[in-house]
Amino acid sequence: MIPLRIDAAAVEPVSVADLRAYLRFESDDDGAEDALLQALITAVRASLEIETRRILVPGRYRIALSAWPPDGQVPLPLSPLVALLRAGFAEAGGVTDLAAGLVRRGPDPVEAPGLLVDPAAPDPAGRTILIEVAAGYGGDGPPLPAPLRLAILRLAAARYEHRGDEPDAARTDAADLAAPFRRMRL
Repeated sequence: MIPLRIDAAAVEPVSVADLRAYLRFESDDDGAEDALLQALITAVRASLEIETRRILVPGRYRIALSAWPPDGQVPLPLSPLVALLRAGFAEAGGVTDLAAGLVRRGPDPVEAPGLLVDPAAPDPAGRTILIEVAAGYGGDGPPLPAPLRLAILRLAAARYEHRGDEPDAARTDAADLAAPFRRMRL
């Protein structure tokens, strides 16, 4: 099961203005490098999402299952898991939603994100189970932890200052900031 993002990130967790302030750009700078700064923020955020196995911007994800898990637990690689938006069966004309409460969010949406399926949930009978969830820091989810925000700023600044020759010290510093938030894989 691979969750598919069904909407794009609307806002990065760090703005270009935040990065410009962190880099101490002069106020008379004409903003000619704002596109580069935005690209650096996006790239750094994506690399930290891989490093920490957490979603740093809010988004909607779709999961498709062929059957309910035997133990009724659907672990998800989406942390923090904010909400279950929809659960149902794919039909020829769309999706038939399940009754409320048959699928619900697990008790620990940050450290062990997942869904719980009620034993009374109907058998899919060859149909695909479609589940949509909201996940990520910001938006309706929890705020982005300050160390992760600082890691984005530091890494983006280091990549800006050392374009083409990534310094190991900056990478290690940002990785150290992100380390406490990294979800372990079993």
